Amino acid sequence: MTVLSGEDEVAELCRDLIRIDSTNTGDNTGPGERAAAEYVAGKLAEVGLEPRILESDDRRASVIARIEGEDSSRGALLLHGHLDVVPFHAEDWTHHPLSGEIADGCVWGRGAVDMKNMDAMILAVVRQRLSEGRRPPRDVVLAFTADEEAGGAYGAQWLSEEHPELFEGCTEAIGEVGGFSVSLDDDRRLYLIEAAEKGIAWMRLTARGRAGHGSMLSAENAITELAEAVGRIGRYEWPVRLTPTVETFLVETSRALGVELDLDDAEATVAKLGPLARMIGAVLRNTANPTMLQGGYKANVIPQTATAHVDGRFLPGYEDEFFKTIDELLGPNVTREFVYHDIALETGFDGPLVRAMADALAAEDPGALAVPYTLSGGTDLKAFSRLGMRGFGFAPLRLPADLDFSGMFHGVDERVPVDSLQFGVRVLDRFLDAC
Repeated sequence: MTVLSGEDEVAELCRDLIRIDSTNTGDNTGPGERAAAEYVAGKLAEVGLEPRILESDDRRASVIARIEGEDSSRGALLLHGHLDVVPFHAEDWTHHPLSGEIADGCVWGRGAVDMKNMDAMILAVVRQRLSEGRRPPRDVVLAFTADEEAGGAYGAQWLSEEHPELFEGCTEAIGEVGGFSVSLDDDRRLYLIEAAEKGIAWMRLTARGRAGHGSMLSAENAITELAEAVGRIGRYEWPVRLTPTVETFLVETSRALGVELDLDDAEATVAKLGPLARMIGAVLRNTANPTMLQGGYKANVIPQTATAHVDGRFLPGYEDEFFKTIDELLGPNVTREFVYHDIALETGFDGPLVRAMADALAAEDPGALAVPYTLSGGTDLKAFSRLGMRGFGFAPLRLPADLDFSGMFHGVDERVPVDSLQFGVRVLDRFLDAC
């Protein structure tokens, strides 16, 4: 069959993937990723690969394929993307989130930003290269995973624990949430490459007291104890902690902006980044945000227990400090347990892989400046790092200056410009030649 160029087919691949409902409800009751996995596997098989679809549970499917490189003795590169997306309320959207509509020069839909755009770019590049008989310099493993949006228990975690042999030889990995542009002016753009991720601590807090009648005096009220603990956590001002990645980002950004950097007032530099300040501001410090409360069952009954949930995120190197502070804020009558807990990651912004990313960006955008940043959330890289891989977030997109790209992650009206997808295909193709 005839395969279109990557630039010509990337938008259609993205649209097709968006139209496949792979919503992850977080409780294993959604449609799963099987249909999306079959689509991806079919596209890879068309160009001669032998992809494997692996199910960790009913409909929870991932796809793995390996491309033999010119020198298989070198460490292999993993390209990974997830197939699941977060839920949506269609009535809030300008275009239906499963439509894959092209409007105003953009592909719209759930996953257009997180992260069926990158899935489509990987597919487009691989399909073009293989149809032209171009092998990468080293082996490349492709992984399109399930369940990233709920922590990866049915996806990357399961794959790395149950099928580590599929990643044999992989020493480096490239995934999501990095490589997108932030305009400084008409001629210069920062491209943020993820080199670190905060750790995750989703916690359930439980306060215990004495049950009783609501009209009586009560010195052991579980709801009061819990409310005070939640208030202390929610209002706590975490100190600024500059990790190596964050400090490098601030230094490079300040130099590019032509402003003096005062590391004792890092927030002043971040404030100059406009909408991006929400994302970068969250990695200057640990964070803990109360998100859920539950207690009691009747207005005149003091309950014996009350619970709350807190979304905690800790910087690389500051996990111990984070939990020490949380335990002090809880007080003596509130306990915590993990709903989900995962590691923080950080790697240096140096070496041949980093040069390959920066050079590929500069070749397609002479105004590009590649800088490392820390992601406030988490990705499948946490699981793959346990197999010994060093990884980065690099889904290259040159974006319009007025597009609030970071604000669309898990938001309404996700969309990605078609020409940004085509730019990403060109950059990834150059990157694979050089990696």
